[in-house]
Parts: sequence; C-alpha cells; structure tokens
Amino acid sequence: MVLDSIKKPNDIKDIPPSQYDELAREIREFLINKISVTGGHLGSNLGAVELTMALHLVADLPDDKIIWDVGHQSYTHKLLTGRQAGFENLRKYGGMSGFPKRKESLCDSFDTGHSSTSVSAGLGLVKARDLKGEDHAVFAVIGDGALTGGMAYEALNNAARLDTNYVIVLNDNNMSIAENVGGMSKYLRKIRTAEAYKDFKIVLENKLNKFPNGPQLVDTLKRYKSGVKQLVVPGMFFEDMGITYLGPVDGHDVGAVVRMLKEARKLPKCVLVHVITKKGKGYMPAERHPARFHGAEPFDIQTGLPLKRGRKANYTDIFSTVMTKLGARNENVVAITAAMPDGTGLKRFANMYPDRFFDVGIAEEHAVTFAAGLAAGGLKPIVAVYSSFLQRAYDQILHDVCIQNLPVVFAIDRAGLVGADGETHQGIFDISYMSSIPNMTIMAPKNKWELSDMMKFAVGFSSPIAIRYPRGEAYDGLEEFRAPVVYGKCEVLYEENDIALFALGSMVKTAEEVRRELKEMGYPCSLVNARFAKPVDTDAIDMICMGHSLIVTLEENVLSGGYGEKVRDYVFDNKLECDVLTIALPDDYVEHGNVDILKKEVGIDNETVINRIVTQYISWGNKHRKDT
Repeated sequence: MVLDSIKKPNDIKDIPPSQYDELAREIREFLINKISVTGGHLGSNLGAVELTMALHLVADLPDDKIIWDVGHQSYTHKLLTGRQAGFENLRKYGGMSGFPKRKESLCDSFDTGHSSTSVSAGLGLVKARDLKGEDHAVFAVIGDGALTGGMAYEALNNAARLDTNYVIVLNDNNMSIAENVGGMSKYLRKIRTAEAYKDFKIVLENKLNKFPNGPQLVDTLKRYKSGVKQLVVPGMFFEDMGITYLGPVDGHDVGAVVRMLKEARKLPKCVLVHVITKKGKGYMPAERHPARFHGAEPFDIQTGLPLKRGRKANYTDIFSTVMTKLGARNENVVAITAAMPDGTGLKRFANMYPDRFFDVGIAEEHAVTFAAGLAAGGLKPIVAVYSSFLQRAYDQILHDVCIQNLPVVFAIDRAGLVGADGETHQGIFDISYMSSIPNMTIMAPKNKWELSDMMKFAVGFSSPIAIRYPRGEAYDGLEEFRAPVVYGKCEVLYEENDIALFALGSMVKTAEEVRRELKEMGYPCSLVNARFAKPVDTDAIDMICMGHSLIVTLEENVLSGGYGEKVRDYVFDNKLECDVLTIALPDDYVEHGNVDILKKEVGIDNETVINRIVTQYISWGNKHRKDT
C-alpha cells in the first residue's frame, strides 16, 4: 500500500509521480471504509484528495502554512501528516477531531469550523510572517460555497493590496452543503463552462504545436498567462480587484495543480488559483447525493444507505412539518436559510412555496438583516439556522431586528450539545448571547408537541422571538401536559414541596427522570417546565419559594448569562427564602464526542444532577436548622 509509506509530514514527496493515482485511490478507499463506520464529512473530503496531495507536494510542512476554510475537508491532510491511526477514533471523545486543531498537530496552522474564514486567517499569517522576516509559504483553501459569505470579500479586498506572496486556492465544486446559489456561483459557472475560452485554448495549442519551438511557446503561455483569458472569459472579477487569477485547473490532476501552485508561489502578490473538483469524487452514492454525504452518519458502503433505518422523527422533522402547515395557513409566512435547506428542514417548504423560500448562501449576517427587511415590509420571516452559526449574526440580531422590534422568528436548530463536530459546533451559547438583547424573547420546547405549539405562538407574536431546540430524536413523553403557551409563563407539571426543578427545553426530559429517582429516594419534588428563557417567570418563582426550600434550574447552555443565572439573581436580589442550584454547562468549550459521554463530562447527566441536588438539599437543611 502506497498510503502506508506515509508516516509523517512530507513523506509524500518521496512517492514517485507514477504512484499518485494509486495513492489517491487508496486514500478514497480508506476514507470510505473509515467514515462508513464512524460517520463524518465524506463528500467534501473525497473531492479534495488530489488537491490536498498537490498542496503537500508543494508545501514544506509544518514551516509552510495551509489554512482550510471550514476544515471539514481536511481528512486527507491529516492522513498525509501521519495521523492514519487517529481515524479509528475520529470525532469520538478523546479522539481525533474532524476539523483542523492546532493542539493536535503542528501541521494544523489554524483552528476552523465555520465558513469564509480562511482568507482572513491566512492574511494574518502572511503579515505575521513578513513582520518577523520569515519566508515560508501561506496557502488558504476556500470553497466556492464559502464565497457567498461576506467575510471572504472583506479579506479579498484587503489581500489585493499585498506586495508579498499569498496563495488562495479556490476549491470549486459548485457545492457548499447544498447546491450553491447567487451571483458568485453563476460567475464561477461561466468560468468553468466558458466553451469559447476552452475551444480557443485547444485551437491555439494545436496550431502552435505545428510550428518549430511551438511546444515551448505553449508551455510558456500556460505558465505565465497572457491576456487571452481577459479577452474571452467575462468579468475577471478577481483580476479587477487586483488579485492575480490562475486557472481554472482540473483539481483531480495532481501534476497540473502542482504546476499551478508552484507558479503562484513565485509571484510577489496575492494569487488565486481556481481549482475545479467534484464533491464525492470516486464514490458513486456520494457523487449522486453530495448533500446527503456532506455530514454522513455510519452507512452501508455497497448501497450508501444509513445503517440506522426507521428512526423516530427528530426536532428538525417536526419543524419541517409545522412550517408547511404554517405556510398553508398564512401567506405572509416566509422562510430563510443560509445554505442549509436540508439540514434545517426547509426543503419541503421550499418545494411547496418556492416564491416564499429564500436560500441566501453561507451568509448568516445577511440572512438576519434580510429577514428584518422582510418583516419591515409586512411579512412574517422565519430564519432557520443552527445555534452555532447564528452566533455570526449577533450584531444584526441586535441592531437590525431588535432595536426596531421587528417580528422575526428565529428557529434555532442544534441548540445544546451536538456531539461529534466539537467546540465550533456545540450550540451552548445562544441563550447567553441573545438574552442580553432588549426586545428578544427566547423559548425552548419540552417535547415535539410543544415545538409545534411554540411555532404557532411565534408566528402570531409581534416582536423578535427565538425558539431553540436540540439535535436528534424529538421527545414524545409528557404528551398529557399541553397547556396553552402564554407569554413569559411556565408550565407546572408536578407540584409537591421541598425541591422544585425548573427545567428548560431539552432538560425537561432529564428533569422528569431525575424527579422520578428523587421520589424513590424519599425526596418530594415539583417539576416546572420553564418554557421561556427570557423573560423569566418571576411569578412562578415567587409562588414556588413559598413551599420549597430548593430551586434547581436545568438548562443545556453555559452558566454565564443563562437561564439559571437569571433565576438565581432574582431570588437573591429579592431576598426570597429559597436556595438555588444551577445545573448548566461550564463556561468553557466542549470538545467532540458522543453526547451522552459529553453530558456526563460536563455534569448534566442524571447521576451527577441527582448527587448535586441531594448534597445541596442536605446542606441547605443543615444550615437552615442551625440558623433557626
């Protein structure tokens, strides 16, 4: 096996070019076999195999720097830097991350996880290199989908002023997670498919090759790029910005990409190398269904079908169903996604109401302000987005939605711990960053029926409102409790005395199980479905404090700025005769791994919660007896 000869960075340089095709085939086979077991990002990695090989043939790692935009396509990079053994525990707790991590390898020069960041980060590394008098190369890899994000253009605008070498590699596969949308996608498609340009090149090369020294002239034209491209390919967007454009080049031809990268490395300025690849390359199910294999669950290699079949509906499924019903009932309901119609559950809405569905590309900031404009125009926009991606639009939520008190609905998927994607994707900060904003209301459903009820409530609400719900199977317990949603009010599920659990969203299920075990241990326990993270139901707290000695808040969000902190502050500030125990996530980043393992590690699993409650309850009782 050629792949087995790669033990450390730069070993690929010892492999003869005649074996590049075999190495690419072995890498694809390795990735398909491993990811079919562990799950992970398959399509993007299969498409970037030869491109990554070319980068490693040109770069001298770890001295040279490669920055991967998003980073989900860095599996081949990890293989070529000697991390083959790490794939046994890919994305598992304590195992290798599915994204670049500086703490994992010196060859990972920048931690990534979200889109459109690589050009900015690379530019910073370039300026740091120059200021320190160093001479290594910096390569920033960015996908065409990431070019729908405004941050990429801010960085390109800045990079155009460079008088020193910086190589940007545009990995163009016409895909982000879903198919790309917008003007840049159309522009790149013109470059890819400019038949006049390709035909002109072929005719020119054929004619020149008939003359003496013709082949040498053809080679010179390829290496140094005449003005032919500007005459034939419309726009030349990057050249007009001041960035030298090279390409397009076949991204699955290692030799061609190597030659282009070496040429780019020679120029004392910012150079963009346009590489055409195919997402899912080499595995037919992934080529046919690239969106499905973007982030794949474990699957059967022969069929490409997930191993887990016949699953229960998850919260995204419930949201999808509710959205189609809301669309039928209210013609003012419109839906917005940032390049994730499938992941957010809006695909069905898009099919049924195409004129009221908007995919803005990987541009969360634009999505939110666009929604604000729709709301100002009298529509009811629903922005469906993952919790960790909404972080990017904090200013737009505050400045463009909430200051004007516009009725935008934020449907926040993947709220709480999401598992294998790790620190950059855990949705554990949304309550904190949104609850600080005036005019914002935040809700969280206890089960699938309450998500439906909250969506209906939100569409009829006249101010900004967010509904956060977790990844995974929708809880179908507590069906008998379905009190109407009333603004800012909790739902009391079980009322006893002494201990009261105030649980929010996904933690209601945990609280229900905890209450059952506490009662078996002899501790009376009330259970309250908090429903609203903001505003806090202070009337319910006042009432509970009259008959209970301990309030326990439970949430899947960091403690700082979270729901529990607000309850605790209210009890303290009003000198209520009740102790408060806050069960929340630590103010830290949570690494990748199985969600159940992560819950235990961060202390929100049943056993840890019960132990903390009993300890606090006994401590409060002892203190209270001494005081009296």
